[in-house]
Amino acid sequence: MGNIIGDINAIDRCGRRYRTDALEPLGLKGCHGRYLREICRNPGIFQEQLTESVLVNKSNVARQVAALEEGGFLERKACGKDKRMLRLYPTEKTLALMPRIEEILNSWDRTLLQDLSDAEQELLEEMLQRIRRRAAEAVAED
Repeated sequence: MGNIIGDINAIDRCGRRYRTDALEPLGLKGCHGRYLREICRNPGIFQEQLTESVLVNKSNVARQVAALEEGGFLERKACGKDKRMLRLYPTEKTLALMPRIEEILNSWDRTLLQDLSDAEQELLEEMLQRIRRRAAEAVAED
């Protein structure tokens, strides 16, 4: 058997470099695309929920959310009486850029999958989702 995890890691590193290069002219880092996508899809998402959905630790999410807020890409609003519970909202700036951000994120997927048939793409997606669930379960058990 080949080095499946090594291949997945190499694909991830290439994707990070692609997103970094493509998003930089917009004033964003490579990791920001998926954060903003999630916030735009779920305006008012709690920062804690964002942490869970992007599978990144709390300190990294807090740091990137602060950078996005400073750059004018999102707003953090305290929720009710508990000032620690922060809801995240996209700004007009982000909403205007979102079609371009989506195009960048989607073009990477198209590049990777262009040589696979529809059936192969569906099978790959199914297998990766099973592996992702297993990985999440393994981490949750710790």
